[in-house]
Amino acid sequence: MGVWETTAIVSLAFLLSCVRNVHGEGTVSSIITKSLFEEMLKHRNDASCPAKGFYTYDAFVKAASSFPHFGTYGHNETRKRELAAFFAQTSHETTGGWETAPDGPSSYGYCYKEEKDPKKDYCDKNATQWPCAPGKHYYGVSSNLEHDLCICYCAYPSFWCRDCSNYNYGQAGKAIGKDLLHDPDLVSKDPVISFKTAIWFWMTPQSPKPSCHEVMTGKWKPSKEDEAAGRHPGFGVTTNIINGALECGKHSKSSTDRIEYFKRYCMLLGVTTGEHLGCGKQKPFA
Repeated sequence: MGVWETTAIVSLAFLLSCVRNVHGEGTVSSIITKSLFEEMLKHRNDASCPAKGFYTYDAFVKAASSFPHFGTYGHNETRKRELAAFFAQTSHETTGGWETAPDGPSSYGYCYKEEKDPKKDYCDKNATQWPCAPGKHYYGVSSNLEHDLCICYCAYPSFWCRDCSNYNYGQAGKAIGKDLLHDPDLVSKDPVISFKTAIWFWMTPQSPKPSCHEVMTGKWKPSKEDEAAGRHPGFGVTTNIINGALECGKHSKSSTDRIEYFKRYCMLLGVTTGEHLGCGKQKPFA
């Protein structure tokens, strides 16, 4: 075989590989290996973590397989950055870290799976399409009480909704094929379901907001209104999507914590963070 033929074959193989990635082929586990998962979430099974033993690598991989484009769209750098962003946001919602924690506060993601001292039951009686089930309660799963986010993603850790109402449990349950309205406790009992609800939120646009997936993979193109509001592609917009009303347009300790998690995970994945990490100069989405 001549040099020209060899070069042509190698080039074709490379192009086919790129096409496969762009169309969502490949697996999340090829990037997030079990050893990397353990390093990223190295303190989640500490004795002091209420979620000890809950969030497993196998549960994450199984849940991710239900969303073909999650962490598989684009080239490797894009895929790694999206996964770093996903783990950063969910880690913040379930963090057990503190300022002087050994290994740093950004090493304590996935420590919680239920809201600390729940202050309210998020039953929205106006959500008639997804009525509250008799005797059931809809709580958050977040360890951060600055906002009312549910981290169903564990989950995933738990930020799958703007609030933890029956409306969100209903939508997420329909999407993943589980009756979360009548059995909302599944989110904190089954780690696969926890991860699925988190990934569902990550992948699903909620107008006028794009999905976090669209932002981190470059699918989202800001409108003139977005640009005027300071919303430019980058990790900061995912924070705006999740909790912009409380964290964006100002300095926010929570937003900074999210960024630190993101930086750590990008470092572990060997990828740059990109630009526009914060949302302090962004207007929240309407």
